[in-house]
Amino acid sequence: MDKRVYLLTIISFVVGLVELILGGILNLVALDLNVSLGRAGMLISIFSFMYAISGPILLSTTSKVERKKLILITLLVFLFANVIAWLSTGYSMLLLARVLSGICASLLISLCVTIASNIVSEAYRARAIGVVFMGVTGSLVLGVPLGLMLGNSFGWRAPFLLIVILTVISIIFIYFFMEKIESKSDIPLKKQLKEQLNSLKSTKILLIQLTSFLFISGHIILYAYLTPYLEATLGLEGYGISIILLIFGVAAIIGGGLGGFLSDRFGPQKSIIGIIIVFTISLISIPFSIKFFPLFIVVLMVWSMLSWAISPAIQSYLIVSAPETSDIQQSINNSATHFGIALGSMIGGAVIEYSSIEINPIVGAVFSLLSLFVVSLTMTKGKKTQKIN
Repeated sequence: MDKRVYLLTIISFVVGLVELILGGILNLVALDLNVSLGRAGMLISIFSFMYAISGPILLSTTSKVERKKLILITLLVFLFANVIAWLSTGYSMLLLARVLSGICASLLISLCVTIASNIVSEAYRARAIGVVFMGVTGSLVLGVPLGLMLGNSFGWRAPFLLIVILTVISIIFIYFFMEKIESKSDIPLKKQLKEQLNSLKSTKILLIQLTSFLFISGHIILYAYLTPYLEATLGLEGYGISIILLIFGVAAIIGGGLGGFLSDRFGPQKSIIGIIIVFTISLISIPFSIKFFPLFIVVLMVWSMLSWAISPAIQSYLIVSAPETSDIQQSINNSATHFGIALGSMIGGAVIEYSSIEINPIVGAVFSLLSLFVVSLTMTKGKKTQKIN
């Protein structure tokens, strides 16, 4: 496989780090900038929202630009955004940085995926895309614990300094080791959006996408605020929380493989139902397991594994349900996931603002149950269709 794919994977890892890297240090940001914890959580929401809406639009409007030039320009803007975040002296300045970095991150991930698929032979195409997404997965899993460790040691701006350094290194490597790549895509934005909207005319497909949206929202309602939750309920501090988040990250990586195994072994439908049910039980169990720490760690690991296990099952379900538009569905599902992150961090912040952080797991479980209800409708609809036929 072309070695440039691994370079693109490094970029996807660096870019992906930015999304949730604030999750572990929200309390530090809130304290330093003199804002509430819920308002600090909006910094995650705005990034995810801009990420969700920007990718397809920017990828189309820049379709005629040579790929190496475009990725370098976007990396430079991404670098500028994170320099602003690093030097931020107020909430508004940091919010602006998050908007800019969210827009750039969306385009950069899209570019990495499309470039990876174009520079390898057809036999390696799926593998190349998978390798690039390993960078994204790794960054989302490690972003929170990495941000927490750096933030507690050197202040909340330190993670952004790391991003700045890694982005500079990425720019240097792209400039010297990536050849020019002419764009092969010239599909108008209007046509792309029309294709995406047409693919959602199927009620079943729309409900599957809604399932992802609701599920990830329920997860993020607690996960985005896990550090202050652990402080409030267990009285843990920096080092102890870092260990727990590291355990969480390892479990999440295992969960990705588990989800693929379950989907292949039992089929995507049964896997999704089972994953959501156990995931919901684990969320509900978290407040009750705190009194017995070993049990809490087990519940935490189950929650973490299943939060990532659902993704392969959902992807498989979409491919089986709409094989003719599977590529479009993967793109839409990516946006649905980031909209879910945006909503989840907003809801979690609102719960903290108007109630108590201790009920975030319960609120998250409610969203998880909603996702279970929605995905059940897709299967009921399928059975009805089979009876009619």
